[in-house]
Amino acid sequence: MTRTEALYIWAALGYLALLPLAIGAAILRYRLYDLDRIISRTLAYGLLTVLSGGAYAGIVLGLGQLLGRNSSLVVAVATLAVAALFQPARRRVQRAVDRRFNRRRYDAARTIAGFSARLRQQVDLDALTAELLAVVDQTMQPTHRSLWLRPSVGASQHQRSTGASGSARQQTPAP
Repeated sequence: MTRTEALYIWAALGYLALLPLAIGAAILRYRLYDLDRIISRTLAYGLLTVLSGGAYAGIVLGLGQLLGRNSSLVVAVATLAVAALFQPARRRVQRAVDRRFNRRRYDAARTIAGFSARLRQQVDLDALTAELLAVVDQTMQPTHRSLWLRPSVGASQHQRSTGASGSARQQTPAP
């Protein structure tokens, strides 16, 4: 191998080593992936793996003492029990991780769910408008908010021009 060929090989290896670093820097700098979600899922599935393994080992050891160590029934029962408990455990663990590490997203989802439950019972347009703007302000924290409502179909010309009967525009700067 000549000296030039060796130099080309070292240059290619250097570029190959720098490529993953450049990709990683771009991902982190420009937030090309939702890293919060990846970290959240990694924590949830890691914890779920430990819990599932512990449950399986506990069931196998517990039932193994009762039915004998070489019983294939013990393995089958343990496998079925862990498989049946996997989805409920995954939901609970994911909720716990989201509550702990993604507090803002969890609070926003809870606020919107509460608003949608109150929305079904609300009939006063002014109260509904104020509550909607409060929910938007609380969950998204905009610098400016505005709500435009279309006039109702049965409104008279006078009601349309004065803004009565369903035509409302509320525009306020967010606090």
